[in-house]
Amino acid sequence: MKRWAARLATLVGAMIAGVALTATPAHAAEPSIAALAAQPVDYVALGDSYSSGTGAPPYQDLGCLRSSRSYAPLWASTHAVSSFVFAACGGATTSDVLNSQLGALNADTDLVTITIGGNDIGFADVMTTCTLGSNTSCVNAINQALVEATTILPARLDATYAAIRAAAPNALVVVLGYPRLIEPTGSCGLFNLSSTKRTALNNGADALDAVIAERVAAAGPGFVYQSAIAHFAGHGACGPSPWINRFSLFQIVESYHPNANGYSAGYLPLVNAVTG
Repeated sequence: MKRWAARLATLVGAMIAGVALTATPAHAAEPSIAALAAQPVDYVALGDSYSSGTGAPPYQDLGCLRSSRSYAPLWASTHAVSSFVFAACGGATTSDVLNSQLGALNADTDLVTITIGGNDIGFADVMTTCTLGSNTSCVNAINQALVEATTILPARLDATYAAIRAAAPNALVVVLGYPRLIEPTGSCGLFNLSSTKRTALNNGADALDAVIAERVAAAGPGFVYQSAIAHFAGHGACGPSPWINRFSLFQIVESYHPNANGYSAGYLPLVNAVTG
């Protein structure tokens, strides 16, 4: 049985606690575990659309909008793996992870990655309201989502992380956060967003980031949080070099999701910074 991730927990568990809650992305400070990965790893990718690859077609699974351009299959194709299970699914909530995605985990699982929590607080509804509604309706929708993020989501994340640990006791679990979606300036075309909406959305992303980081820190050794806020800075939708898709009536499901560069240049380096 391969135990490189379990050994990592003992080695760096204390080290990651100090950086998990900072605004500086953890990839700048966290140690590499490449030297510990003496054998090919069993890797399972869990989570929602930000892990399944939604926003970067073509899709191999239309039901979950899984794409080979997601960071998860990109990581598996560039590292030594003995098995890779791509369980992430677009639209997933914490409940979906608990009920439908944990079957691939076991004591041999070495690495787990996950993005989760956005759909629990109504990500899609918030973005639709902010794109098509007034400033007031946008701000109200964000405020309601943040109430849920601080009152309901923490317990759901705790239960999800605990279930992952129970099902994969020896795995390193890399939890990835969500980026700020919109650049402060720049045109979004027909469905442009006011500065009020952009500020509220980006402040909301920061608040959600803080909630997830706190719960990952509480999950214990073997859990590492990688914030996407700083790494994606300058690459939000509507900017000159976007890693996030802007709103489109023709591709609504892909709106405000990473594009191919968002997965390869955005999320993949965050995972590589932990795993080597």
